[in-house]
Order: sequence, then structure tokens, then C-alpha cells
Amino acid sequence: MASAVKDSRPGYGQLLRTPGAWTFLLPGFLARQPFAMLTIGIVLLVKSTTGSYGTAGVVSAATGVSMALFAPQGGKLADRFGQRAVLLPGVLVHVAGVAALITLALAHAPLWALLAVAVPTGASTPQVGPMVRARWAARLGGTPLMPTAAAFESVTDEFTFVVGPVLATALCTGVHPAAGLIAEAALTLAGGLLFAAQRRSQPPAHRPRSGDRPHVSALSVPGVRVLIVAFLGIGLVFGGMQVSLTAFTQDIGRPGINGVLYGIFAAGNMLAGIACGAIAWKVGPRRRLLVAYGLLTLATAPLWTVTAVPLLGAVGLVVGLCIAPALITGYTLVETLVPASARTEAFTWLTGAVALGQAAAATAAGQLADRFGPSSGFLVPLAGTALALVLLLALRAHLLPHPSAPEAGSDGRGPEPRQDAAERGVGHRAPVSVD
Repeated sequence: MASAVKDSRPGYGQLLRTPGAWTFLLPGFLARQPFAMLTIGIVLLVKSTTGSYGTAGVVSAATGVSMALFAPQGGKLADRFGQRAVLLPGVLVHVAGVAALITLALAHAPLWALLAVAVPTGASTPQVGPMVRARWAARLGGTPLMPTAAAFESVTDEFTFVVGPVLATALCTGVHPAAGLIAEAALTLAGGLLFAAQRRSQPPAHRPRSGDRPHVSALSVPGVRVLIVAFLGIGLVFGGMQVSLTAFTQDIGRPGINGVLYGIFAAGNMLAGIACGAIAWKVGPRRRLLVAYGLLTLATAPLWTVTAVPLLGAVGLVVGLCIAPALITGYTLVETLVPASARTEAFTWLTGAVALGQAAAATAAGQLADRFGPSSGFLVPLAGTALALVLLLALRAHLLPHPSAPEAGSDGRGPEPRQDAAERGVGHRAPVSVD
């Protein structure tokens, strides 16, 4: 009986025993580290060379916007032609873009030149997180381990947001203003090439053939568009926190604790993610998303009023604790809303929405910090999550899966064949949660 109970609650141990998982987990972990270093590295470098948070925010925003716009197209190509075919050229272009951006910034190039390089740099950012999620979905889709995998990936992402900003800040403030971006480029090159080499674990390419149905875009699914709004709001929290914490610590003359404060915020996100993956949820994912998003909005409300460093760290921790449940549930909903032939694209839309939110928040918070003081930038996370919550509540009906819609297989004409349960690392049927 005890073993039966244990088996009915899939956890991280069972997930990590999935055959072949470690072949893409370790390279994927290394390859996604630079994602959390790029924006803060740009902000610190450009601020150092121009003296303006507003200019630094605009350049980082250009990077984020291009990432958000081009990442889904890369995800669509990865679904059709395979992840390796997209990842290899993307890594090389991104490293070249970062090198050019560093060179121009140190040469005090005009803003238009920095923006011209920032666009391809952001557009070529490797979307390793969505690719890892797509590999999990290909192996575990429809099993009780899929929500656990979503939680595990959220924890991994947030661990990078603990390590990445701290590492980038330490390098930029302790070594050289460009050191953070140099490390980002080196990790992108090494991690991206290692991850691309793992061919056996990547999902099969869904190349269209003569007589197939037209390819279904993830953006055509109403639920995905609703999730994009939610993830855009979460991106506003990330970007607003990054720029506002940087401005706050500079204003009080303690720039070295910027990475620590942001690390506390990200650590709260990571801890909440660990807890979410360990809970056997009896509440449907749609309701979990709405509740988590409401709590996130409430948590961001006092940020702009805080003036003491310890209290700001505590509030930031609470905000971080509220982010992970919303992120994890959103990624979990993709598996029920989107056919397998468009999942990488769907994951990149969500990741791109976070990047776009970061970019918009970096611009808005930077302008507010320059004009009205560092604390005013914290209004961006509150406004963004409040607006997204209103839209989520109004459009929540789109987050329910439609079982009548067939899932396209690799040939676009029938259901995607499932792997045997034993091959996916789970030996029992998925429970049905009631929303």
C-alpha cells in the first residue's frame, strides 16, 4: 500500500530517472545560464559608459524586444526542422552580436549604433529553456510527471536567475564593466554547442509533406494568447526589479548589494518552484494560475514604498515566492492546449513574452528612475501585473482545453503517437483534476 501511495505522487526522483533525461539536462543547464546575464550585463555596461539608466534601459529593451519577436519564429523552425538546425547558427550569431555590442559600448558609440547591434543580439539569443521543455513534453506528455517536469524547469530557470545576475554584477563591478557580457558570450558558445550535440533526445521534426494539413501555429490557440498576456506581466516584474534594484542600490551608495537583493528575489521564486513540484495538486491548473497571479499582484504593491534594504529584501522574497506558481502552471497548461507539432513554438512565445516584458519594464523603470527617483521604478511591476490579472480574469475561459480538437501528429493528419509509459518513466495513469 505504501508503495502504491508513493507511486501515485510522482516527484523529482522519478522524473530524474526518466531514461535519457540527463543527456539533455546538464548541457541545457549550462546553456541557459547566459539568459539571466544578458539584460543586467547590458544595463551595467551601458550605464558605465554613458552614465544614464535611461539609455541603458533603451539598449536592453531593444535586445528584449527583438528576442521576444524572433524567438517564436525560431521555435517554429525548431518544430519543423529540429532544434539543432536552429541552435547552431543562432549561437554563433549571438556571440558575434555580444562582441560587437561590447566593442561599441567601450568606444562610446552613439545610441543608434548600440541599438543596431542590440537587435540581432537579442534575436539570436538561444531559447534553450523552451527546447528543454519541448523534450520533456515529447517524453512525458499526458502523464502525471509533466507538471513535475514543468516545476523542475521553473526551478532550473530561477536558479539561473539567482546565479546569473549575481555573477554578472560581480564581474561588472569587480573586474570590468564588460566582464559580465564576456562571460555571457562564453557560456552561450560552450553550452549551446554541447546542447545541440544531444541529437537523440530532441523531439522529432514535424516537416510538412504533400497532402498534409496546414501547419497549426501556436499563436492561433486562444489559450496561448491569454498565457502570453500573463507571462508579459511576469516579465514586467523581472525587468522592473532588475533596473529598480540597480538604481536603488546606486542611489544609496551600495551598488555591490544589487546582485544580492536580486538573488533573494530569484531565490524566493526558486523555493516556491521546488514546493510546487512536490505538491500533488487537486485544484485545476486554471484556478491555480488565477490565484497565484492575484497573490503576485498584491505582493508587488508595497515595493515602491520601501526605503530600507532589509525590508526591500523581504518584500522581494515574497514577490519571488508568488512568481513560480504562475509560471509553472502556465507552462503546464501548454501541454493541454497545444498540439505536439507546435509546442516548441508555444514555449518560445511564452519565453518571448517574458523577455518583452523585461524590455518594456527596463525602459519604463529606467525613465522613471532618472526623472522621479529610484523607488518610482517599482511601480512598473505593480501596474503590469494588475493589468494582466484583469485580462486573465476576463479571458479565463480560453484556458480550458478542448478535448474535441485532435492533436496533430508528425505528419499533421492524426494524433501524435505516445511513447510507452515505461519508456517515459511513469507507470500509472494521469489523474484528472477538476477546475
